Amino acid sequence: MAEQTDNAPGAQRFIPPDADTIAELRTASGGCRGCELYRDATQTVFGRGDESARVVLVGEQPGDMEDQKGLPFVGPAGRLLRKAVDDAGLDPAQIYLTNAVKHFRFELRGRRRIHQTPDRVHITACRPWLVAEFARLDPEIVVVLGATAAKALLGPSFRVTRQRGELLPWPASAQHPEDFIQVPVDSAGERDDAPPARLLATIHPSAVLRADDQDTAYEGLVADLTVAARALAG
Repeated sequence: MAEQTDNAPGAQRFIPPDADTIAELRTASGGCRGCELYRDATQTVFGRGDESARVVLVGEQPGDMEDQKGLPFVGPAGRLLRKAVDDAGLDPAQIYLTNAVKHFRFELRGRRRIHQTPDRVHITACRPWLVAEFARLDPEIVVVLGATAAKALLGPSFRVTRQRGELLPWPASAQHPEDFIQVPVDSAGERDDAPPARLLATIHPSAVLRADDQDTAYEGLVADLTVAARALAG
């Protein structure tokens, strides 16, 4: 598998150049063979939410339940995230949810499918989908949930533990800002330079579920999301 993984062709050739909407991208993503993860996953799990959402939340990858249902953040971590969003005062209707990697990576232990963190090659192979999503979104706040999402957008040197809860300029803070400069400006697909937005990094909700002190970890997640909520209100 290592050799196949190292030679992952990437998602770019599976993205239709004339796709104008998230719905068209979602349909096309079902045929992605950009890395080997599609072989064992049930299906591609693409982002969901309104294209005009003011907030984009980017997680790591779908989990077992997301893989079965074909929707992001519908498992235990997703339920915790929804509660944290509510407690932080963010409007769920103004949120677009997606993941840096669109297929579930796991290992079998008996009948159980145990989550495996995506490798760099999976993040790189899947990144064109993330870029394509952002080309059709125009958020005011981007929230990266955990290290994998941070690496996908901000590069391998970014550490969530060092800068969590800080508002950074977006897309200037991206590893490749040029990939995120253009955003849609009308229904005809016209684009223009992105207005200044901000990015905030925090822990993934699954980290709260794994924490020894879940209450403290949860409070930290809510505190970070509250920074995003206040930035929107301001």
